[in-house]
Amino acid sequence: MNLDDLPIRDDLRGKSPYGAPQIDVPVRLNTNENPYPPSPELVADLAEAIRAGAGDLNRYPDRDATELRAGLAAYLGHGLTTEQVWAANGSNEVLQQILQAFGGHGRTAMGFEPSYSMHPIITSGTNTEWVKASREEDFSLDPGKAVAAIEEHRPDIVFLASPNNPTGTAQPIETIEAVLSAATGMVVVDEAYAEFARAGTPSALTLLPAHPRLIVTRTMSKAFAMAGTRLGYLAAHPAVVEALLLVRLPYHLSTLTQTAARVALRHRDELLGTVDALRRERDGTVAWLRSKGLSVADSDANFVLFGRFPDRRTVWEGLLAAGVLIREVGPPEWLRVSIGTGEEMAAFRAALEGVLQ
Repeated sequence: MNLDDLPIRDDLRGKSPYGAPQIDVPVRLNTNENPYPPSPELVADLAEAIRAGAGDLNRYPDRDATELRAGLAAYLGHGLTTEQVWAANGSNEVLQQILQAFGGHGRTAMGFEPSYSMHPIITSGTNTEWVKASREEDFSLDPGKAVAAIEEHRPDIVFLASPNNPTGTAQPIETIEAVLSAATGMVVVDEAYAEFARAGTPSALTLLPAHPRLIVTRTMSKAFAMAGTRLGYLAAHPAVVEALLLVRLPYHLSTLTQTAARVALRHRDELLGTVDALRRERDGTVAWLRSKGLSVADSDANFVLFGRFPDRRTVWEGLLAAGVLIREVGPPEWLRVSIGTGEEMAAFRAALEGVLQ
């Protein structure tokens, strides 16, 4: 028996699951992780926190993660309260819960592609129709065209990613406001990479007081260097959080996950202390790639999209043969490299020069 023999939903037939290659190579620059591991001090603090709570693992965790949500609200600032913050197992579960509450059969979600590939995948998984709109040639979003697409299709949910994945493009706050003014449903601004944005780039969090149907999602997987923790969160009007309580699974965040996330918040100065170094490495990578005559998208994230290659698979394989794994993702002819340590980026440059020659 194979998958085709199973009585799965018809709308799932022929689709492929999300996945980035997991290959053991010396330099892994394909999943936008923070390359800097936690310090021994953080590891020791986490071990002690888990040890202190291990005696209660026979009990369910705090169902509403109240202490964690309070800590996340304090971190985000902007006057946010515990009631305006929600957390789940990675930002993908946050997005799934949003679609479960506001999407579903007969409803639509819209995104502006190329963008995060999980947006349409999760949309499909919740039996919501995906409506694709397009970005400009430079991967920016024209506000007038975005508004026109929303007015034509009247989606129940609009997804904006800022900075956008895989292009790294940040949205001007005026563009987000234009989308909010046109949308009649929910608007989700995915800010998974917000901490990496260049100085002066405003967050959509500033728009929350005036827009009760706005949801801003974040994650600890990127700038916080806690990808293994699987902790995503959002900020929104308290009524939005109430809606998500209707669809969340009971006790969805384990005691261990909540503990690790609270420890990360206590050590946020250390964890976020690598952001400036990664920004400098990113900007240096953009300049170097352009010096080689390659096209490069402006990036406010911890990755860079570059091209254009008539046969990007050959370039990707050449880098892999040299021990450097990057991502074959996004529009044809383009590749994406996550920003690693200085040593890792030097290895990437050397490998790419060898491939280009």
